[in-house]
Amino acid sequence: MYLVTGGAGFIGSNVVASLNESGSADVVVNDLLGVGDVKWRNLAKHRIADFVPPADLMRWLEGRKLDAVIHLGAISDTTATDGDLVMESNFKLSLRLLDWCTTTRTPFVYASSAATYGDGDQGFEDDWSPEALQKLRPMNLYGWSKHLFDKVVVDRYVRNDNLPPHWAGLKFFNVYGPNEYHKGGMASVLAKVFDGAKAGQPVKLFKSHKDGIADGDQRRDFIYVEDAVAVLRWLTDTTSVNGIFNVGTGKAESFRDMITAMFKALGRAPNIEYVDMPDSIRGQYQYFTQSSVENLRRAGYNASFTPLETAVARYVTGYLDQKDRFR
Repeated sequence: MYLVTGGAGFIGSNVVASLNESGSADVVVNDLLGVGDVKWRNLAKHRIADFVPPADLMRWLEGRKLDAVIHLGAISDTTATDGDLVMESNFKLSLRLLDWCTTTRTPFVYASSAATYGDGDQGFEDDWSPEALQKLRPMNLYGWSKHLFDKVVVDRYVRNDNLPPHWAGLKFFNVYGPNEYHKGGMASVLAKVFDGAKAGQPVKLFKSHKDGIADGDQRRDFIYVEDAVAVLRWLTDTTSVNGIFNVGTGKAESFRDMITAMFKALGRAPNIEYVDMPDSIRGQYQYFTQSSVENLRRAGYNASFTPLETAVARYVTGYLDQKDRFR
């Protein structure tokens, strides 16, 4: 039996789908569905053994034996400002689950975030030594809460104290794909602009306000959700590998590349309009993120990542351009 916290969310519901596809229906989801007609649909096609609200989770775990805890539940909004709520949801609950997995000797795989790298001045190497982690300066409350938990886990590792027999943290970069529709402003740019683009409206991308970088050439390490889940599943199953790993492709590509691929999948010429970046974000806007994947490769993960154009076409034709967009 697997417990997937945040299992009705974007990456979580794709993990549930992957577990089902590999033959496991004994999956328990911990999440909140909220009000509306979106988030529950992330699970509508899948088999789960139980659904546990966050308030009941630790009570539900009493006396249980699980194959693994896959901990993806969090307040992931990078604009969140309620420090107490973020600390309870992202840090304190993570500690409780870590301690439970340590006591019961249950494998523990959890979501960290590329937001822990801050503005990128220290690079994007997933060096999880205490010295390297201490240099990172997350730029928002969400990133800080994830970074704080990473440091606790690594501190315990260094002291050889209070950790499960198998554990892994995943620093997700720019994940996109089916079942992200409930995320609103935190969804990928592709999901946010698709309907307008299909209706004939131009896609608006930011102009560059940095010398040497063209409009729309701001770059991110975009990774399709199926590839991100494949890494997570491998780290869950490979019990000989512990550590904190980047989950990206290792290749930064531009927003213009992504949107051009979307128009190609629709069989249309690109229709892109460049607009000024708001003054409120111009000073801290990141022009480039690119994960280092050498740590993951050294650990033994040798699967390839889906090229951007191929993945965008799969997302557009298989989901966004379908009446039923859910996986």
